[in-house]
Amino acid sequence: MSLRHPAAIMTTVGLFTIAVGASASAAVGPLSQASGPGTFAPNCNGAPQGGVTYRDSEVEPWVDVSPIDPERLIGVYQQDRISTGGANGLGTSVSDDGGATWTQLGVGTLPTFSRCAGAAPGSVGDYERATDPWVTFGVDGHAYQMSLSFNDTRDLANAMLVSESTDGGLTWGPPKELIRDTDPSVFNDKNSMTADPHDANNVYAVWDRLVFPNERASGVSHTTAAAFRGPTYFTRTTDGGATWEPARNIFDPGQNDQTIGNQISVTGQGDLVNAMTVFRNDNAVGRQGATVSVLRSSDRGASWTGEIPVSRLGTVGVVDPRDGTPVRTGDIIPSIATDERPGHDEVYLVWQDARWSGFQRDQIAFAKSTDGGRTWSSPVRINAVSSTQAFTPAVEVDDAGNISVTHYDFRNDTIASESLDTDVWSLRSSDGGATWSEERVSPSSFDMRQAPFARGFFVGDYIGTAATGAAFKPFFTMSTPATDTFGTTAEAPFPPATITPEPSPPGLGNAAFPIQRGRPTPA
Repeated sequence: MSLRHPAAIMTTVGLFTIAVGASASAAVGPLSQASGPGTFAPNCNGAPQGGVTYRDSEVEPWVDVSPIDPERLIGVYQQDRISTGGANGLGTSVSDDGGATWTQLGVGTLPTFSRCAGAAPGSVGDYERATDPWVTFGVDGHAYQMSLSFNDTRDLANAMLVSESTDGGLTWGPPKELIRDTDPSVFNDKNSMTADPHDANNVYAVWDRLVFPNERASGVSHTTAAAFRGPTYFTRTTDGGATWEPARNIFDPGQNDQTIGNQISVTGQGDLVNAMTVFRNDNAVGRQGATVSVLRSSDRGASWTGEIPVSRLGTVGVVDPRDGTPVRTGDIIPSIATDERPGHDEVYLVWQDARWSGFQRDQIAFAKSTDGGRTWSSPVRINAVSSTQAFTPAVEVDDAGNISVTHYDFRNDTIASESLDTDVWSLRSSDGGATWSEERVSPSSFDMRQAPFARGFFVGDYIGTAATGAAFKPFFTMSTPATDTFGTTAEAPFPPATITPEPSPPGLGNAAFPIQRGRPTPA
């Protein structure tokens, strides 16, 4: 299927190399730039917007690969990030050559998740901003893209929207509402969507729904007794996207508590496992703080277990080593992947955690389950360089059960540098996480200080990695100096494993972990 469409609505983005023009290893191919200059018109939101709009910036990428055509990839991202939350809209890029080149869709072919993306006044997608992009392929090749769309000035309406593509991402159907709230004290946040790898009819969507005592509680509701609730909400389609069940609460951690980072993965046994961070803001039964946890469903989302804790969350966040300026990362967003081969029940989680540095520097934590998420191993550190901050990991499993983790770190930065030198790395394990190899993905460092500033230098709360056959497809954002999305392919021959995971320090009780609070404001 050709991607050569009129330039007025699509732009082909070619092979992109940085500085040295090639990747640092044989297994990781050259980078390909997936996004370029933005396609949204200035002041397209339908109302004046507050904050700083970083035009032509593409952040917070996610990617998936078609199960019926391994050459077809769809990458999504925020386009024109705004400092006070969200973006002018969501961008989409499509590849039909395995990610070697990309075509960036323009207005007219994008899902109409916002006014800037082409939504007509009064239509389902008529919102000032959009955020939290997500895309997933069903086993029949249909793709589903999800958006959190909201207003910032006209009113405080917000909605979870989904659009379906039946042609590999070239065109998208009109958005459908999964939930919409016009009450200014309610906000739906941090969504994800997962097509069932075993059944083309089933697609699952999940997010957290924040309910405040008044209009967003000015962002300080976590300091007020009985201030808010943040349960996990879920919906599904069982007819290939034709209809969606009414969204419902599947887990409520309680008054003044919330979940965030909900993401569903499906095991080879067909069970659903939802990863999340749970924040508890009081100290009932000594649980104040944050926990990485999962929920399970053995009936494709009809019913769910209660919370299954995996580990305390030990992140301390990431800062610019030069002056302590915040770097906004995936510090409270775990990433989950499952072995989807028939009969397999392995589940893997990664997240940011500082327990291995005495809670001084975030590292990459890894835990596994071999029984579909019912029980979990103790977390281990898997990033190669413990002396630097490592952050925003994404985990994926290939068709042979090998594991890949993509993440950023600052190992090549110096405090004296005028730039905040940041790199992307790919870890791989062929033995279930017992040992890991590492390769550099970014051919040269990029400057994080050139990224949009949204409560910190920001390239996204998450990044993506897809898998097809024995190849992994990392998809991430860099500032070079423009802030754009990039993809590459990591495939054999992989180097020998040189990383042995570091066990958690012994004797760490709950009191040793920093107190993490929920973040009940849209961002």
